[in-house]
Amino acid sequence: MKALIGAAAILVAVTAAAPADAKGCIKGAIVGGVAGHYVRHHGLIGAAIGCYIGRRQARERARLEREKQSQQPH
Repeated sequence: MKALIGAAAILVAVTAAAPADAKGCIKGAIVGGVAGHYVRHHGLIGAAIGCYIGRRQARERARLEREKQSQQPH
């Protein structure tokens, strides 16, 4: 339960600090927090890593979408 509360606190802090950069972070933090909690009771570490990975994947998807749109003829 403490890990879930900690993960929620991290989510609030991250989304309040930089809402434009939070894309992908929330889902990643939730998944990472739950996984970290069940693996070794390290929900906060899992949430932080999940947030990082989620943001990275969201940026990659956005980059690929921009490249795809720039290659289409107008």
